[in-house]
Order: sequence, then structure tokens, then C-alpha cells
Amino acid sequence: MEIIIAGIIAFIGGGILGVGVYANRQKQLGADHLVKAQEEARQLLDEAKTNAQKLELDAKNKILQEQDEFDKTIKRRRSELEREESRLERRRESLDDKFEKLDKREANLSRQQSNIDKRLNEANKIFAQHETELERVANMTRSEAVEELLSNVENETRAEMARRSRMIEEEAMQEADMRARDIIALAIQRIANEAVADLAVSSIQLPSDEMKGRIIGRAGRNIRAFEVATGVDVIVDDTPETITISSLDPIRREVAKRSMAKLVLDGRIHPARIEKLVEETRKEVERIVREEGERAAYEANVSGLHPEVTRLLGRLKFRNSYGQNQLSHSIETANLAGMIAAELGADVAIARAGGLLHDIGKAIDHEVEGSHALIGADYAKRFKVSAHVVNCIASHHHEVDQESVEAIIVEAADAISGARPGARRESADGFIKRVKMLEEIAESFDGVEECYALQAGREIRIMVRPEDVDELRSIKLARNIAHQIEETMEYPGKIKVTIIRETRAVDYAK
Repeated sequence: MEIIIAGIIAFIGGGILGVGVYANRQKQLGADHLVKAQEEARQLLDEAKTNAQKLELDAKNKILQEQDEFDKTIKRRRSELEREESRLERRRESLDDKFEKLDKREANLSRQQSNIDKRLNEANKIFAQHETELERVANMTRSEAVEELLSNVENETRAEMARRSRMIEEEAMQEADMRARDIIALAIQRIANEAVADLAVSSIQLPSDEMKGRIIGRAGRNIRAFEVATGVDVIVDDTPETITISSLDPIRREVAKRSMAKLVLDGRIHPARIEKLVEETRKEVERIVREEGERAAYEANVSGLHPEVTRLLGRLKFRNSYGQNQLSHSIETANLAGMIAAELGADVAIARAGGLLHDIGKAIDHEVEGSHALIGADYAKRFKVSAHVVNCIASHHHEVDQESVEAIIVEAADAISGARPGARRESADGFIKRVKMLEEIAESFDGVEECYALQAGREIRIMVRPEDVDELRSIKLARNIAHQIEETMEYPGKIKVTIIRETRAVDYAK
């Protein structure tokens, strides 16, 4: 027990001694760390002082540098301001000099204006005196002199205008005429075909006058049956060995002519025979009409036509105008129009179709009221013919506006075909009527003194009163008369209008 107690006491005493030794050791270590920390603090403080001094020196240098730059800028701006102030001062002095000079010039101008006004007043007085003296010498007032001067100037100007207008028109006409001659000559040379102008003969030659009685029949029954079957009038007069068939319908007249020729050749003339022959002949003529229409379309190189249009075209085989067969004229017009269109770069197909169908209305114009151009256009439109071709048909006599160059070409081709030498002829009554109408149209215009139709009605020469019609008005008068002729007359080819203005001075020696 004592040993244990002694051991415990010894253990405790050893622990206390260890604690004391440890405490002393820690105290020694703390003192060493403190000295080391103080040393590091002194080093850091020295470095901080050194850095602070360096930063302070850099800041001072930068401030000095910026101060130096600021001083340079201030000095430069001050120098610029001084130069600007000097320049403004010089400009002010220059402006003062200019204002002074302007004041002097204004004063000088005022004096000159005063002198000018004074001289102008004197000149006006002198001018008024001279004007009064001129009026006295010339025996006319100022307004009369001005009016006469303006009249002279107007006459000279109008004469010059007429001269220039005539010169320009002549140059244009020469150029256009040369070009048109080339195109037309080429087209005519290329077509080079004969246009046969067969007439629809309305008279039948008989072997003898005895045949007239057989045609009339007992109590006129044969001739009545023939007229009823054909729809024509048969005229039996005193003309030897000849009877005449009259009808506005060329197809009926052709059927009647052929039927009568067959009856005369056969010799058996009675109502039953007449009806049978007329029916056979009508079918024959209808077949000819269809074949002629197809032939015309083939020769004109026009395809795609409706059968009814082709049939109506074939009816023109038995229609003549001014002695010219209308079907041959239509074919010729189509070929001419196609060639001209090719030369001008227009649509050849439209020009050919328009030329072929342009007179198709003449096949039925005795049945339908209106002009043949509008009748033909309506008929073609009904069977779906191209709108451009319809316009060519309707406008070739200017009854509607021409909407394309092909319509103009068709009109030109129609005129070429009708106006070429030998193409047409007309009756004496029609010729006299046309000549009289030409002269009446010319005489209806003011200033016309005399007029004469020449060259078989293809030229009209008009003498005008020179005091009423000057040169410029004579040009307009020729155009107006030509336009009036185009609007009111139908004629083959073209008519030349010539205005003659002649001034004669007459005096007598006594």
C-alpha cells in the first residue's frame, strides 16, 4: 500500500516536473518566434517604405510630365488664337475698305443713274418728236405701222413655212416613194401572174330566133317555170338571136346561164325538164364554188379556214368589180400582201389571210345591208377567224381603225391589185359620174376658182384665187380635198390633187 502510494506520488511528481519542463520549452519557442516575426515585420516595413517612395517619385514625374504637356497645349492654343485674332483683324480692315469703296461706287452710280434718267427723258422727247414727224411723213399712225409690219412679217413667215413644209414633204415623199417603189416592184415582179378579168355574162346566144318561142312556151309557161326555178329574170326582146338573164345574185345568174345553155343545146324545153336541169346545174355550181374556194386558199397559201368561209370565198369566182374578177383579185392581193409583209418584217400569215378574205363580203353584200368590208368582217368573226385578220378585212376602206401594220399592208396590196394597168375598167356612166363628183368636191371649198378632172379622172387640177389662198393654205387645201375624195368616193387606183396658185400683174401702156 505504501509502495502504491509512493508510486502514485512519484508518478504525479514526475508529471508535474514534465509539465514544467514543457512550459519552459514553449516559452523559449514563443520568444524565438516573436523575434523572427519582428524581424520579418521590419523587413516588410522597409520594403513598403521603399515602394511608397518609388510610387511617390513616379507620381511626381507623371504629374510633372502632364503639367509640361498641358503648358505646351495652352501655349499652342494661345498661339492659334493670336493668329486667328490677327486674321480676323485683317479681314475686318479689308471689309472696312470694301464698304468704303462700295459707298463711293454707290454714290457714283447714283450720279450716273441721275444722268441716265436725264438723258432717257431727253431721248423720249426726241423719240416722240421723231415719231410724230414719221407719222406726219408716212401719213399713218404708230398702230397702223405696227399692223403693217406684223402683216409683212406674217406673210414672209407663212411663205417661209410653206416653202419649208413643201421641201420637207417633198423629201419625205421622195424617200417614201423610192422605198415603196422598191417593195412594190419586187412584189409585182415576184407574183408575175395573169389576172383574167372574166365577166359574168348575162346574155345567151341562140341558134335562131325560133328558139325564143320555145323558151317562152305556150302561154309563157316555160319562161315562168325557168324564172321560178332559178330566181332570175329572163328578158326576151328584139335583139337578134339573144336573150338576157338579169339577177343581182351572181350565183343565181350563173346557174341560170348554165341551165339555159343546156336547155338550148338539148332542145327539150318544158317545166319538168327545166326543174331537173336547174337542180343539176345548181349542184354543179355549188361544187365549182367549193373547189374554187379551196383552190384560192391553196394558191394564196392560207390554211385553216372554216369550210363555210372557203365556200363563201369561192362565190367570188362569179363576182366582178370594174371588170376585174374578185376571186382572182383576192388571190393577187393575198400574194402581194404576203410579199410586202415579208419585206417589212410583218406577219406574213396574217397579211396573206387578210388579203385573201378582204373582199369576202362582196359575195353576200346583195343579201345583207351594209358595206362589204363590215359584212365580210362580221362573217369571218362568226367562224372564228383571227381578230387581226378580221381587222384587216374591216379596215381596208377605213371604216374602222387599222390596228396593225398587216392591215395597212392589206390596204396597200388591194390598191396595187386594183390600180395596176389593165386591172379594172368601168362603164361610161360611172366614169362621167365620178368625174363630175370630183369637180363638185373641189368646187365646194372656199378660194377655188376653177377645177378640171384630167387623166380619165385620175387627176384633178384646181385653180385658186391667190388673194384668198396663200402658199401654206394651198398645201392644206390639197390635203383637205384629197381627204374629202377618200371619204366620199369609190374609185380604182389613186387620184392626184394639184393646186395651182398664180398671181398675174396686168398694166396698160397709154
